[in-house]
Amino acid sequence: MSDWAPKRFWKAAEVVEVDGGFTVHLDGRTIKTPAKEPLVVPTCALAGLIAAEWEAQGDKIAPETMPATRAANAAIDKVRGQFDEVAGLVAAYGETDLLCYRVQAPEALRARQDAAWDPLLHWSAAQFGLRWVVLEGVMPQPQPPETIAALNARVARFSPFELTAFHDLVAMSGSLVIGLAVTEGFDAPETLWQLSRIDEDWQREQWGEDDEAIALAALRRQSFLNAAAFFAALR
Repeated sequence: MSDWAPKRFWKAAEVVEVDGGFTVHLDGRTIKTPAKEPLVVPTCALAGLIAAEWEAQGDKIAPETMPATRAANAAIDKVRGQFDEVAGLVAAYGETDLLCYRVQAPEALRARQDAAWDPLLHWSAAQFGLRWVVLEGVMPQPQPPETIAALNARVARFSPFELTAFHDLVAMSGSLVIGLAVTEGFDAPETLWQLSRIDEDWQREQWGEDDEAIALAALRRQSFLNAAAFFAALR
């Protein structure tokens, strides 16, 4: 495998206000997306996150250390042109939301699920006018049509940049409700991430640590927190 990576070619990254928002200049040159579009974002705070990522690069560029840049690229090159498809894909998580599926046994795990997830479901019901059906087991069951319609309408109100972050919040946690809780400031992102890990933490306690599972969970957690930071920078 080749160790080639693009080298740093700039000395300074600078946030610049332009028509339509803010961009980042590298020694006076505007950053472009992979599709060669100008990388223009809605807020100075988000442009600041992106500039900090470019400023932090060493001699070689490491894209995996630039989550805000990658997400902004995705919003511009992909989500903006396929908004309805992406919104529908994300909203569909509400049909099988993690928080609606509980175990019958053991009782101790069920008690943890209820204590962690019921407040989130009650909050979302009051906040967005939803009615949830909570089930035992893992077999998918439909949620009320009015709930799905309300979720679709809420997701459709996001901007392409917000939807890009929201997609990762939902996909990493497995829960549309947890994703909405992050965007609405229901609790700290780290706390909400931990609430999505009730089942995994139980399994770990019963059967011990698994190195591969730990590594995967760490990657998913970081992606979740990166998405939360990206969304917060849009506000």
